Amino acid sequence: QVQLVESGGGLVQPGGSLRLSCAASGKMVSDMGWYRQAPGKERELVATVTRGGRTTYADSVKDRFTISRDNAKNTVYLQMNSLKPEDTAVYYCKAYDILIRPFWGQGTQVTVSS
Repeated sequence: QVQLVESGGGLVQPGGSLRLSCAASGKMVSDMGWYRQAPGKERELVATVTRGGRTTYADSVKDRFTISRDNAKNTVYLQMNSLKPEDTAVYYCKAYDILIRPFWGQGTQVTVSS
């Protein structure tokens, strides 16, 4: 089993920044990523990063968000800049173990509002 613990969510004004963290424990993980779900909407991909550092981003967050990871700490980060009200959502961390089984974190709320 892989346990994922997210942190770093909160309330921020439009144009502000937040940094999310997700620490994985239990087993080594391969690909990691962030997803988000706004009220009344489906969960969507935000960004992913492979163990080797290859990244992908949703078009809506390109040039504003940066995903990174520290393999020694089994931790993935999401630096979010120039936040917009439409970024408001519960952000979930997802990771795959070496058997390519997916695991999810409990989610952390991000609210962008003045």
